[in-house]
Amino acid sequence: MKILDRYVGKNVFVTMLIGVVVLSVVLVLGNLLKELLDRLINQNVPVEIVFAFMAFVLPFSLTFSIPWGLLTAILLVFGRMSADNELIALRSSGVSVPRICVPVIAITLAMTGLCFWINADVAPRAEQRMAQSLFEAATNNPISLFSADEVVDQFPDRRVYVGSKKGNTLYNLTIVEIDRDSTPLKVIYAKRGELVPDLKNQRLLLKFYDARLEQRDSDDPRDIYRIQHGIVMQQGSFPISLDALYRENLRGRRLESYTLPELYDFIQKGANGDSLAARVEFNKRFSASLACLAFALVAVPLGITTHRKETSVGFALSLAIAFAYYIFIIIANTFRNNANAFPEVLIWAPNVIFLALGTVLFYRLSRR
Repeated sequence: MKILDRYVGKNVFVTMLIGVVVLSVVLVLGNLLKELLDRLINQNVPVEIVFAFMAFVLPFSLTFSIPWGLLTAILLVFGRMSADNELIALRSSGVSVPRICVPVIAITLAMTGLCFWINADVAPRAEQRMAQSLFEAATNNPISLFSADEVVDQFPDRRVYVGSKKGNTLYNLTIVEIDRDSTPLKVIYAKRGELVPDLKNQRLLLKFYDARLEQRDSDDPRDIYRIQHGIVMQQGSFPISLDALYRENLRGRRLESYTLPELYDFIQKGANGDSLAARVEFNKRFSASLACLAFALVAVPLGITTHRKETSVGFALSLAIAFAYYIFIIIANTFRNNANAFPEVLIWAPNVIFLALGTVLFYRLSRR
């Protein structure tokens, strides 16, 4: 029996490992193009930032690629064993299907624990570091914040439109100072500008030339009759606080970047309207970790009954199952702020459905 366990376990584990590597590379490259494509094209992003981003996004990708890789491996291995009549030979020798699946169960439980650790701690910390690395890249090279023909809105109290740029020089600038209600207080139109870091005071100085200014009344900025037009300036400077940018970066922290204890504390405080979304995210960490178990329970009977050893069939079947599973996760995330949709319950729906379906299929298979 040890030979059988090594044979089945080795085939499943090696196939899973190959699947995880392939799927992780695809997911990492997809996230890289999604998040950094514009920066790679329009800005000089250092190579080390690109590799750091890939390293930080890998744990998040593993939360999907490990269950998916395990699913694909079981379908391929058991499909091949069924097609080669190996399972018939084993069952004729008195070895039951549950006994054949013992190494698969061991691998599944190990991967479930690994996924929970990644979901609860590793992936959120990587998400924090990824956001921090992008922020550091922007502050260390502030010119990278400004792209041609785009509005820079990362600063909480500033909006800057750049018509074009060449090196460290910006052209056709529109600089808007806004209040907390996003009401414009001051608008500057400048033909040319340049950035001067003032790291001692934790700020950037945007020096502008050949400019005209519109100044609104500080007591009533919405009153258009009090706007002062036609103020001309040969040159001037507009301070942009890096400290304010950093605080805004922390304030915009996503729930995915909270570790499980931090998420629990966030829910206990219940200080804002994100409490429901936080509870959904909290339940998601546990639900997503059970994907390995749900996939394994469904994959064994499906892999055997399909009776096919073609790799393409296994991949197609795994794609269909994974899509059906993760569509529930996407729907639950969509309704994470809608209490009427019961997103906390909905996030568990794929596990309940797949575990129930897998139990029925596995029971029927073992009784045959």
